[in-house]
Amino acid sequence: MIHEILPVGPLQCNCSVIGDEASREALVIDPGDEIEDILALIRKHNLDVKQIVITHAHIDHVGGAMKLRAATGAPILLNQNDYALLKMLDVQAAWIGVAAPGKVEVDHSLGQADVVRAGSLVADVIHTPGHTEGSICLYFPAEKKLIAGDTLFAGSIGRTDLPGGSYEKIIKSLRGKLLALPDETIVVPGHGPFTTIGEERESNPFLVGR
Repeated sequence: MIHEILPVGPLQCNCSVIGDEASREALVIDPGDEIEDILALIRKHNLDVKQIVITHAHIDHVGGAMKLRAATGAPILLNQNDYALLKMLDVQAAWIGVAAPGKVEVDHSLGQADVVRAGSLVADVIHTPGHTEGSICLYFPAEKKLIAGDTLFAGSIGRTDLPGGSYEKIIKSLRGKLLALPDETIVVPGHGPFTTIGEERESNPFLVGR
């Protein structure tokens, strides 16, 4: 697995470029900004982007998706429960003081039990509402790697005080779905450093003893 992680935009969203070394097919996850830098990584590894996956419709994760689609021809995938948030991108832009990216068009919805592929790489889609209604995570079982969006962080969880957020739902998503994954699963959060499921099970203050 080729896996390049590029923190993009003013909020340093972790954009993942994931490629299959044999076929050179690739996924890009959460291209929030700095598309030229993302395209440079794609060229560096001679990758063919097949899908652009958005873990949730906050501007720092989706802001550059249309530019990337224009450059690669790859479809944009997002859970349909976040379509309403996409219509608020101008409002979201005002919250963090950046230019609105314009309309983002989604090609396909992704839901629980769907899969995404790049060559031989396969990821299970896990619907994890709580940070937003349509938040998803991608789990690569062969590699034991989780792209967690803003659902789980090292030592923390996604905020639930924005539109579509629910503390009860995010705890249910974490306890019922993410903590069911193997302890050795590497977690790549939407922001900040890597962690593992085991580490968060033992030390995350939102999850310990619940």
